[in-house]
Amino acid sequence: MAYGTKAVRRAATLATALLSLGAGLVPAASAATPEPGGSSAYWTPARLAAALPQRTDPAAPGTGDGPRPGEFIPPSHSFDGIPQAGAFFWTDADGTGRTCSGSVVHSPGRDLALSAGHCLKGYAGRAPKRHLAFVPQYHDGLTPFGVFPVRADGVYVAQEYYDRGEHAGAAYDFGFAVTEPNQAGQRLEDAAGAVRLLTGTGYVHPWVRMIGYPGGSQQPLECLSRTTRWPSDDPADPGTFLRIACDAFTGGTSGGPMLVPWPGGWAVIGVIGGYHTGGNTPQVSYSAAFGPAVENLYEAAVSGAAPAGPHPAAE
Repeated sequence: MAYGTKAVRRAATLATALLSLGAGLVPAASAATPEPGGSSAYWTPARLAAALPQRTDPAAPGTGDGPRPGEFIPPSHSFDGIPQAGAFFWTDADGTGRTCSGSVVHSPGRDLALSAGHCLKGYAGRAPKRHLAFVPQYHDGLTPFGVFPVRADGVYVAQEYYDRGEHAGAAYDFGFAVTEPNQAGQRLEDAAGAVRLLTGTGYVHPWVRMIGYPGGSQQPLECLSRTTRWPSDDPADPGTFLRIACDAFTGGTSGGPMLVPWPGGWAVIGVIGGYHTGGNTPQVSYSAAFGPAVENLYEAAVSGAAPAGPHPAAE
């Protein structure tokens, strides 16, 4: 499941070729027929467009979060997206549509999506489902591969994240969602393809493609940059994280993948989240490090183990 650092370095030499060939490495979009009910039918184009970014608890000011003096911030630009990245949609307790970003990761069941823990944490265990669904390559009101509802009890967030909370548990800010087939009966990976999940590759990557869906935008953003090591300077958000400078990654991009070239496509090394739930400024983002905790969570998701959840006293 996890692939090593040497393989990542070899794959990095393919970056230019993969960018130019990317459109030919993914399956064609399907013509999905709406199902009579459920999350797929709930998410009409109007509801998708009206969804707001997931709410998070603000981090305390006065720390080193954000760009450094004189630091070059690589620009981002809007595009139609890639099939392996997309957006999660759900309704909160007040019925308001919410959204975060995510990606399809390869799994034996061909049904697994990855996002940030702070996006998915309210929907595991005994929590209500509230139309939680994943839409690959959502853009301009279109759902070219259909809508994939998340399975009941199919959200996997680390128990440490529930126990410690968004800030003290920042090093565990990742999560997986097991999806059901789309309206045409296709499994997620069969319809949209997938990226590989990489763990244990460290913090420094010289060539990273980051994708995320800003709230209120009808297209995702992408940016090419590099990641570096960021030891937290905020005792409220302990840990060591991947740091990446990319402009305009605002609310809604949480959970978006940080990708490196991989033979045949892409691999994910992080998701927007972690330190200050992904960063307090739109110029700099963060990710929890992908290591044994991600591997364990992945194994739980693909094996169908009972998901973690908040303790009854915390609900």
